[in-house]
Amino acid sequence: MRSIGLTGGIGSGKSIVAKIFRTLGVPVLDADALAKKIMLENEAVKAQILAAFGTESYNDQGLNRSFISNIVFKDPFQLEVLNSIVHPATIEAGKKWALEQNAPYTIKEAALFFESGSSDGMDLIIGVYAPDALRIQRVMHRDQTSREEVLNRMKHQISQTIKMKLCDKVIVNDEQSLLIPQVLKLHKLLCN
Repeated sequence: MRSIGLTGGIGSGKSIVAKIFRTLGVPVLDADALAKKIMLENEAVKAQILAAFGTESYNDQGLNRSFISNIVFKDPFQLEVLNSIVHPATIEAGKKWALEQNAPYTIKEAALFFESGSSDGMDLIIGVYAPDALRIQRVMHRDQTSREEVLNRMKHQISQTIKMKLCDKVIVNDEQSLLIPQVLKLHKLLCN
């Protein structure tokens, strides 16, 4: 079974592309959702987050995402600390998930594929590209946030130009190019 990575910057539309692959019957792992689950359920990870960021890291609803985000997206060192806690556990859980699948290929969707080291061991990596202005607009609308907050989050990811150059294949999601034909072409290639 082949392991395929799916990545793109914030707002690129990788989740929509992942849904198309799921519709085709391809097992897809959302690494961001898995990381959130690990931060809630993995006691060792929770203990490390509490030690690094304090008791306000968790509240009655679970992980205090706004508290953590306010720290890590203002301080690159603190973001690195959080990633060093969460990424290794997420990568291991992703490997275990992949071994449990039975399909010609699986897809692991992750925003920080190259930044986290998740690209190691992948057979092929697909990038999802969208122009920066469109990405910013999408995230502002989706998250009900300001342009400045989106730009701040974007600056913590490697540039889209570099990310797409690191990918083996690229899907263009610019609201001009049709997504489904691009995904079907890759699906056919990956099933052979």
